[in-house]
Order: sequence, then C-alpha cells, then structure tokens
Amino acid sequence: MMTFTTEKPKIALLRALQLGDMLCAVPAFRALRQAFPPAEISLIGLPWAGSFVQRYNQYIDRLIVFPGYPGLPEQPFSQTAWDKFVEQMRQEQFDCIIQMQGNGTIVNEMLQQLGARQLAGFHRHDCRMDPEWFTEYPETEHEINRHLLLMQHLGIRDTNPQLEFPITDEEEESMQELVPFVHYEKYVVVHPGSRSAARQWPPCYFAAMADHCAQNGYRVVLTGTADEKYLTDYVAALMQHKAVNLAGKTNLGVVAALIKNASLLIANCTGVSHIAAGTRTPSIIISMDGEPHRWGPLNRELHHVFDWTSKKSFTEVYHQLCHLITTEQKKEIGLTKPVAIQLGAMGFVAQ
Repeated sequence: MMTFTTEKPKIALLRALQLGDMLCAVPAFRALRQAFPPAEISLIGLPWAGSFVQRYNQYIDRLIVFPGYPGLPEQPFSQTAWDKFVEQMRQEQFDCIIQMQGNGTIVNEMLQQLGARQLAGFHRHDCRMDPEWFTEYPETEHEINRHLLLMQHLGIRDTNPQLEFPITDEEEESMQELVPFVHYEKYVVVHPGSRSAARQWPPCYFAAMADHCAQNGYRVVLTGTADEKYLTDYVAALMQHKAVNLAGKTNLGVVAALIKNASLLIANCTGVSHIAAGTRTPSIIISMDGEPHRWGPLNRELHHVFDWTSKKSFTEVYHQLCHLITTEQKKEIGLTKPVAIQLGAMGFVAQ
C-alpha cells in the first residue's frame, strides 16, 4: 500500500468531470477513505461539485475548484486563473495527487506543475510515469472497475463496486410534499433527458413505455431539469394517460429520493441510471452511445440495459417492461394469497 510520512496525509483527487463520471468513482473514493481514515482528502473538480462533496463528505473533505486547462473541454481556460491555482496548490504541499481524470495524455504533465510530493494515477502505454504509482489506463473496463483497479495498484485491496447515493431527511420531506402519493401508490420514474441530445431515446418510445405502466396501475412521474421540460412536456403530450410532470421542480436529491422509492426507472444511460444503481431501484436503461460495457449499471439482473447502437428494437425493450410488470404482479398475488386463505379458514368471507 502507498505509505506517507505523516499521520494525516494530504491527498488530492483530480476528477473535474460531470455527475455520472463522479458517481462511478465513489467506490474508489470510499476505498481510499477506508484505507486512510485520518487523511485530508480534497477533490479537484468543477464548480458544481461543491454539492457532490457535501453529499459524500464521509469520503471527501473539501473541493478545490479546477480552473480548466488547454485541451480539456469541461472548463474554459484562463491563464490568470491557472497561475493562481498553481500557486495555491504549491502552497498546499500535498503529499499525493491522484490523477483520476483519464489516461493522462494531457493532465499528467499538467500535474507536475503543482508541487505535490508524489503523483499517482493512470498513464498511457506510450507516455509512462513511475510504475510504482501509476498504472496503464484500462480502456475496456467499466468506469467503476477502472478506478478500483487503480486503488488496487496503489495497494488498497478492500474494494466494493456497489454505488451509493445518500439522501437527506430534508430531501425525503421535500419529495413527500411535492408528490404525497409516493408511499402509498405504485409509481415509475421516466427520465427522457440526457446532457447530449444525441444520447436521448426518442420521446415516442418513452411515452409508449409510460402508457403501458399506467395501464397496469402505476403512476407515471416524469423528471428532468428545467432545460429538459420541453422534452418531458413532449412525452406527456404523446401519452394517452396523464403523467405527473416534475421537470424543473426538483433538485438532484429530490429526484434521487423519487428514484429510491419508485418501482422502476426508465431512462437513458445517464446520471440517473447511476443513482438507481446506488439506491438499488430496478431500471430499464437505454444506452445511446454504444458503451454500455463502460457506463451501464453493473447488476444486470436488477438493471436491464439495451445497447441501441447495436440493435434498435423497441419491441425487445417493451417486452422486457411487460415481463417486469407481469413478474411484479405475480409477486403481489403470491403475497396476498396466503392472507386470503388464512382469512377464509377463520370464517371471513369477502362481501
């Protein structure tokens, strides 16, 4: 295992990416914290990640905002902001900065400017760093396993790939105020949006899936950001049954609470699919980018992932939904039948 000369080492993690990328790295963050409980662990991330750090504060202590760098598309670059960042990082004197951004083509050289005592992370086969602290970027691995392999390379063996998504009491209460029926009615969450329009399954398919759920006694809850309301409005307009359209009315935590309590999530392969994996909510996930092996939920018994780039079959997806609903209905009958038998034996007769 990597060792430090101080009892409370200062460790920084470079992962300046979006929600789905961050959620897939949580098992690695958890493993690192379990290996070094007293460490001060900082995330070098995008400005939005302040809320992420707050949610996962048992693993990460604080956020250091990444100012951007040439060749990285997530943030616009400012030389002035970069110079201030370099000065701040050098003053911090981190014991180790772990590069979890990507294969290291750009960022490994960048990190050498920050004055850490040690660098670690991923490198490419043709741009290698210290092999004791760096491992070759595993291109074909799932995003979760990729970072667990890095932890294992650093000597951290106790790794668990299960995602998690902590939900606060306030978020649960906000959900119940918004949709009071969630604890006494069956419902499904349909999330038709994604950051990229190219990664969105056609709205007519979401509408057809939602209608089938409604026909079988489930409330349909449409979720999305304020910018995605046009999309949820379109899905709702295509439906024959009425849906509860919450796009733009919830924050991320409330959406997660909705997913946690739902019977099923139907969505593109995006951030909410990782939330469902964390809350262990059954899901039907459509992968529109051809990389379900990298981004789809790992538990394929609970989460049903369809690679739309290899087989565009709505029928196959629809049949999976029918199977899930039929299975659930059989379970409900199985649970209620012994009760009916017992009541009959006691002389009670339905009126």
